[in-house]
Amino acid sequence: MHYHAPITEKVFWIGTNDRKTERFENYLPLPQGVAYNSYLINDEKTCIIDTVDFSTAGLFIEKINGILKGKALNYIIVNHMEPDHSGSLGEVMAHFPEAKLIGNVITLKMIKAFIPDFDEAKFICIKEGDKLSLGHHTLTFAMVPMVHWPESMVTYDITDKILFSNDAFGSFGTLDGGIFDDEINFSFYEDEMRRYYSNIVGKYGPQVLNAINKLGGLEIKYICPSHGILWRKDISVVINHFANWASFTPEEEGVVIVYGTLYGTTAKMANVIARELAWNGIKNIKIYDASKTDHSYIISDIWKYKGLIIGSAAHNNDVYPVLQGLLHKLKNYGLKNRYLGIFGNMLWSGGGVRGIQAFADALPGLEVIADAVEAKGEPTPDDQRKLENIAKAMAEKLKSERQ
Repeated sequence: MHYHAPITEKVFWIGTNDRKTERFENYLPLPQGVAYNSYLINDEKTCIIDTVDFSTAGLFIEKINGILKGKALNYIIVNHMEPDHSGSLGEVMAHFPEAKLIGNVITLKMIKAFIPDFDEAKFICIKEGDKLSLGHHTLTFAMVPMVHWPESMVTYDITDKILFSNDAFGSFGTLDGGIFDDEINFSFYEDEMRRYYSNIVGKYGPQVLNAINKLGGLEIKYICPSHGILWRKDISVVINHFANWASFTPEEEGVVIVYGTLYGTTAKMANVIARELAWNGIKNIKIYDASKTDHSYIISDIWKYKGLIIGSAAHNNDVYPVLQGLLHKLKNYGLKNRYLGIFGNMLWSGGGVRGIQAFADALPGLEVIADAVEAKGEPTPDDQRKLENIAKAMAEKLKSERQ
């Protein structure tokens, strides 16, 4: 018995759950695993929309055979060539050699890069708005370049109003029984969806907004992404989440304090700021030691909250090493629409605070809300007052936005 799930009469979820892989793209932790979503349309002509990671290819082939029961597979649509979607493509082609692959002109280049001996005679090149009839179902295609690879596209089932959305509207987390939004508790997945967006797609906010605008004219009854929950009830929820994340719109009033410390003095400074924030009525305060917590979780909370306060010990005249990667990624993603506070610690020549200030200068969408504070060793009473001023200024900014 091979578990698959009907979406509509002829459309099936044939995805797989991966609870073994420890890190997505070999660097993002997967404590709740990840689902590789694939879909099969069993019409007069049969069609698979994307495949799955190679690690679950065996189960995937079993699921296809369980539905087709000896019937030919006619088409494989390749919305995205990243290996978590296409890793089992070669395996599927070996089992179903008669199948034609469907993608755009950039897709073909990437197929040949991953499968050098690919027979181009098996490829059907489509462009924006082309249609494919399967019998009862008719599919069409829209290009969504850089959401989040250049060949990325989505497939739309005109018949059943299904958007097969590729990496748009996806999430970390396996599908543990329920696959639809009305079968599960979304709050269980919400943080993992934000962590997925902010770390995987986050750099390409403008492209995501362009894609949402492009698809806005479609009647959509189902959103079927390549990872995570399928949507059929509260479709506006997931669209609004992605639109807000793409525009760097915070979800809640709150502050992330993240620091790098060698021997604890910078951590003391973070605690002073946090306590003063609480005294001033800020309830959502997250403090992270950048040496301990994986940066993907810190970045996710930075996307969630309006306030960000960064502290660094000086290390070889520079920002503390574990903070450098975090700042680089935030800069690369173009973080904006956040209030920023800066603090740190030094003994002689400094560098930590100076490096954070350079980071802020490179991102005009950040508003520095108070003078930076840089202690020399143990924070003095005067340092403490200055740290409290950062907290007070942040609290005032946040409270001024309350409705």
